[in-house]
Amino acid sequence: MKNKIIIALFLITSATSFGQKLITWEDLSEVKFVEKFFPIYDDVFLVPEFSESIKALEGKRITITGYFLHISPKDKLYMLSKGPMSSCFFCGVGGPETAIEMQFEDRQDLKTDDIVSVTGKLTLNADDVEHFNYILSECEVKLLD
Repeated sequence: MKNKIIIALFLITSATSFGQKLITWEDLSEVKFVEKFFPIYDDVFLVPEFSESIKALEGKRITITGYFLHISPKDKLYMLSKGPMSSCFFCGVGGPETAIEMQFEDRQDLKTDDIVSVTGKLTLNADDVEHFNYILSECEVKLLD
């Protein structure tokens, strides 16, 4: 009986440790921004300093829910936002921590402001100002509603 309990606990622990981690926008807000000069642009940009809890997510598969936004469908560039297009980061309502760049193999046929759940591998970006601070690759998207 004791062995069966130990085996059951091991199987439950193993199953949850290899799955994706469900996160929220509040989790991603644990970041502060500092100014950094980029000689190539001859300009100063705000770059993120990620908290330890966010750094622990680097390279892991995560799942988060948000609003689907098109950046450049032709180039297969999409964004997940905490808020809809009318109140997204680019409209001045939130900061860069309220947006995630999503990278897909194929063009996506979702509509702007569709509410979706996205699972992908998280990359933290503090150095390339031409990409978002949060990047999800190998994305799988599920339309909600």
